[in-house]
Amino acid sequence: MPKNIVIIGAVALGPKAACRFKRLEPRSQVTMIDMDDRFSYGGCGIPYYVSGDVSEVKELCTTSFHMVRDVDFFDEVKGVKMVPSTKATRIDRTAKVVEVEDLKTGDRAKLPYDKLVISTGSQPRRLNVPGEDLQGVHYVANLQDAERIRALVTAGSVERAVIVGAGFIGLEMAEALADMWGVEVTVVELMDQILPGLVSPTLARMARGHMEEQGVTFRMGETVQRIEGDGTVSKVITSGAEIEADLVILAAGVLPNDELARDAGLKVGERGGVLVDEYMRTSDPNIYAGGDCVIIKHLVSGAPFFLPLGSMANRQGRVIGDNLADLNRKFEGAVGSFCVKLFETSVAGTGLSLAAAKRAGLDAVSVLQIQLDRAHFYPTKELMTLEMVVERGTRRVLGLQGFAGTGDAMIGRVNAVAALLGRGVTVEDISNLEVAYSPPFASAMDVLNSIANVADNVLAGRNTGITPEEFEALWSNRDSDEYYFLDCRERADASQFVEKHGGDWHNIPQGKLAQRLDELPRDRQIVLICNTGARSYEAQVTLDDKGFENVLNLQGGMAGLRKSGVEV
Repeated sequence: MPKNIVIIGAVALGPKAACRFKRLEPRSQVTMIDMDDRFSYGGCGIPYYVSGDVSEVKELCTTSFHMVRDVDFFDEVKGVKMVPSTKATRIDRTAKVVEVEDLKTGDRAKLPYDKLVISTGSQPRRLNVPGEDLQGVHYVANLQDAERIRALVTAGSVERAVIVGAGFIGLEMAEALADMWGVEVTVVELMDQILPGLVSPTLARMARGHMEEQGVTFRMGETVQRIEGDGTVSKVITSGAEIEADLVILAAGVLPNDELARDAGLKVGERGGVLVDEYMRTSDPNIYAGGDCVIIKHLVSGAPFFLPLGSMANRQGRVIGDNLADLNRKFEGAVGSFCVKLFETSVAGTGLSLAAAKRAGLDAVSVLQIQLDRAHFYPTKELMTLEMVVERGTRRVLGLQGFAGTGDAMIGRVNAVAALLGRGVTVEDISNLEVAYSPPFASAMDVLNSIANVADNVLAGRNTGITPEEFEALWSNRDSDEYYFLDCRERADASQFVEKHGGDWHNIPQGKLAQRLDELPRDRQIVLICNTGARSYEAQVTLDDKGFENVLNLQGGMAGLRKSGVEV
């Protein structure tokens, strides 16, 4: 029997659910409403429109075959009735109607439904500080925001910009303004690292360092007190500075738009967000919800999870479309995969960072590996930094994060692990993971296999590693005679550091260490160093075998120090 489907929200999930359902049940009726007069667009592409990589805003509203997704497109091509500039004001679950208001005329109407889909998305988190409403202060929530920001920069009106928030949007907007337009950009972040909660301080420091090399300034651990200006913004006052600005972009996170669902008596999370089951049903079996307004299950921690991504909304939309047609498809949850381009580098990850794992109550440890992304003899090789988070005892892999160039090499590794995380993958599984091999694409022992092997050695106590930050702390205390820094590289690599630091930096090549053990102190903590951590691990094995009990290995070696900006 044909159904009458109403969908509230038409940016990502709504159109996917509508079109999937109409392909399954062409005789059913689908009405989709949205508050905006532009809809079904790629919101994640907004920073690239601001940067100029995407030349026209309409490109974000077209299909891959260059058709604009407007009212006529949905009507004539998809068979979906699209009603723009219309707000859903109330859901009457008993009568099964949605009360709506035309935002241009003020006319009100009631839309009956057999099944309802809530796709109301999210909204930017407001700072609630004085001056937030000044001209020149913007959010990045829709196409209108994007057009206003780009109009300012293309007109030459912006020389200095302040971005509040060092998450995905904040960093992408920082790159867009600094790279293409040469704007002097300052990023203000409440936490002490960029991408807080998503990556470790080590990876965050590497990524931040690269952005600073491109001219972006960061003020970490500061809060915005007020925004000043005579009608138009002129400066931002933080807890640590006064920053002049012609443009302010507020990117301090987003909140799920759950008011409509909440007012209708549907269950929502303690911190907001509509609660759904594995079929994307709300607490009312006749109402589905998905996208940026819902809370789902994290497949690694098992905890409730908010992940506002366009890719997530599209996958959930297909599941909802199937279930509107009674196919009973499941959306089990997600592991939280992400990637972000930062000038000539990128950061990507999946699953839990070490900090997130510990917050979830898991007994976790992380390991760092820096290795070439393809065969060492291939001319276009590049160093890739990966960090793997594993659970002690179970040896379960909890997450993988990385920092590398903008090619697909790292993303491919992250995606491979992402596909396995929800199934309880272990260190052994990744150690023996089969990857496609050819010297232009990978090493014979791939970096994924290698980092799992590092994790295996760390869990077994064979490799006692320290991070670049931990090394920095030890090095700053080198005058105490408590530590003995031993460079395990060949003399040609180590000589400049031996000459520079005299008695603080020592050198015995790893291959000669067994013959020169009498040169090493047994009453000091020995800190082993090489280029990437491989030879220093071999040295640690040798020293452990000879009874040295207080030995540390620098994870990532000198490459990790350089990427982290640690000066030696």
